[in-house]
Amino acid sequence: MEKIRVPRVGVGHPRTRPKHVLADRAYSSLQIRSYLRKRGIAHTIPERRDQAGHRIRRGSAGGRPPGFDREMYKRRHKVECRIGLLKQARGVATRYDKLAVRYEATVQLTLIRQAL
Repeated sequence: MEKIRVPRVGVGHPRTRPKHVLADRAYSSLQIRSYLRKRGIAHTIPERRDQAGHRIRRGSAGGRPPGFDREMYKRRHKVECRIGLLKQARGVATRYDKLAVRYEATVQLTLIRQAL
């Protein structure tokens, strides 16, 4: 999590504190949630079933369930699905192009081809 860098538009150093983190269940550990909370970063991470079970089993000592915005998570899912479709194109998935301009052109052509 310390290696996250959000590029700024224009000039300047990249931000190290994003406004919001969208992640899947793999990132729902207590350490990651507490790290984000400590830094004041909003997050939408679903709780795993086993973690929810442990929390419920502990009763009042287990704390309350973490906040979860379904609509925000649905938007993340749409992006994941689009990336999955892009990866079906061999040139995009393997990144044979060395120049960023050519790679971007490959992505755009793939998106156009999928829209047809």
